[in-house]
Amino acid sequence: MRSAAIVLIVLALLYRLLPTLDMRWANFAPFTAIAFCGAVYFRDRRLWFLPFAGLCLTDLYINWFYAQEYGYHLEWPDYVGRILCYTLGLGLGWWVSTRKSWLWLLNGSLLGAVLFYLITNTLSWSTDAYYAKTLAGWWQCMTVGHPEYAPTITFFYKTMIGDIMFTGLFAGVMEWLAQRSSEPSLLDDEGEEAEEADGEKQPVEAEVKE
Repeated sequence: MRSAAIVLIVLALLYRLLPTLDMRWANFAPFTAIAFCGAVYFRDRRLWFLPFAGLCLTDLYINWFYAQEYGYHLEWPDYVGRILCYTLGLGLGWWVSTRKSWLWLLNGSLLGAVLFYLITNTLSWSTDAYYAKTLAGWWQCMTVGHPEYAPTITFFYKTMIGDIMFTGLFAGVMEWLAQRSSEPSLLDDEGEEAEEADGEKQPVEAEVKE
């Protein structure tokens, strides 16, 4: 199960590099969802470093590629903002892993996409001289963006769809593998409740025997 999760995350990280081959894939890859799913499914927290480091390294490569090909690169505050988003993704994943339901998986994925959109675009607004440092300028950054590019809001839609699709695919594959190997589902509380009930019965039986 753990090896399957590692393979899925590595494939998602490689998928993020597709825009360097074809720009039509830009902003359609999962972002925060990779860290989110890693924290949900990796019981060993040391493995959280894999999605976190993978996201940071792919960001560095994509940023270098854009600088070479298009003369555009992220400023350091934007990069720090992305690192913050990935850290929040790990936190969301840990939080959702304690609730164990498909609904919370969806909620966590949506919240991660919204946080990524708000944080990264707010930082762009604060550092880009094109935007007026007013509420109207912030709203322009959030919705329209630069006139020479597609509206900012469309990038948000693509990011949100990418995150939701990856979360659904990741969770679906992991639950399917758990079912095939007769392992307990992460989203099934019945197994844990049964174990807790057995643990409570044993001391009682021991007291009766005494």
